[in-house]
Amino acid sequence: MTVLSAVALENDHYTRREENKVIQLCLGETQSTPEWWLHGGGGVDDCRSLQEVRTLWEEKLYKRNLSAVLPDTVTELHTADGGRVFLVGTAHFSKESIQDVTKTIRALQPDVVVVELCRFRVSMLSLNEETLLQEVRELSLEKLRQSIRQNGILTGVMQMLLLKVSAHITEQLGVVPGGEFRQAYHEAALVPFCRFHLGDRPIPVTLRRAFSALSFWQKIRLAWDLLFLNGPLSSEDVEQCKQKDLLEQMMAEMIGEFPNLHRTIVAERDVYLTHSLRQSARPVPTPPALPGKQAGRTPAVVVGVVGIGHVLGIKENWNKQLDIQQVVSIPPPSMTGRACRIITKVSFLGLACYACFRLARLGARLSPW
Repeated sequence: MTVLSAVALENDHYTRREENKVIQLCLGETQSTPEWWLHGGGGVDDCRSLQEVRTLWEEKLYKRNLSAVLPDTVTELHTADGGRVFLVGTAHFSKESIQDVTKTIRALQPDVVVVELCRFRVSMLSLNEETLLQEVRELSLEKLRQSIRQNGILTGVMQMLLLKVSAHITEQLGVVPGGEFRQAYHEAALVPFCRFHLGDRPIPVTLRRAFSALSFWQKIRLAWDLLFLNGPLSSEDVEQCKQKDLLEQMMAEMIGEFPNLHRTIVAERDVYLTHSLRQSARPVPTPPALPGKQAGRTPAVVVGVVGIGHVLGIKENWNKQLDIQQVVSIPPPSMTGRACRIITKVSFLGLACYACFRLARLGARLSPW
């Protein structure tokens, strides 16, 4: 899992000065096609001879069942050079989605597994569910401070509100989000010569683009809705999201209220995920047939694990010419955004000064001198 290992070592702090670096990294995360012997799972590193490598490759192809009956949530796409991409549409809090991912990867023995995660959320793959459950439940002032430091005041506050919604759903269901991604990671490690790609746009880019697309009053309304979202939710509600007609109805309601938010959080990420999947589906190297001969290439088999809300958009974008630079650019701050930041900073400074003043007066009263 070389891609994941490299990403995991990255510093998760995000500043304005790092935006160009992030954009270059997110454009290049899935573009490189290193040689097969550097990226295999399932014991490839233990192979001691070319014959063992070829045997392992043949066993993988023997286990691969492209005609297997896959879950109803799987959609198949094709590339011009013969690649096959199998999208597993998931509900992020669903236990059934974890089973769908397991069944699909084990049946297809893919060359690449792509998940709807970015390097800023890669810790979701390594932490156990108990630790993650504790993390989402404990939204402290320290986490708010870190979010503001990494993303700016307004975007940082919005990110914490979104985490509050996630914590609410987690509390209601007792299920930690992202179980299907962790399962995909573990299953990919068992497949020989399988690479693991992070296919989603970096979340700081998404949040900045989403927030800049809203008017001042839309930002207030969205924050209000997120702050007071505390209604009950059942597991049946989540599983119903796997029905595409219900999902489209829910998306239509959101488009009516926040059309720009839907564009930046859903539609643009559809484009980015499509780009990642197409890059991952390029032909993959095969072991040399004879010692001293160069490896050939064969059409790739890719499993993509994405939220079911992205499946339709990926299908619609699959054969289109995509402008990936447009969806990873950071728009400059608006006048309203600058004014809000100044007002917020002045307010915090004023409160701090007032608190110091009150403490000083209280200390003077209590002093025996």
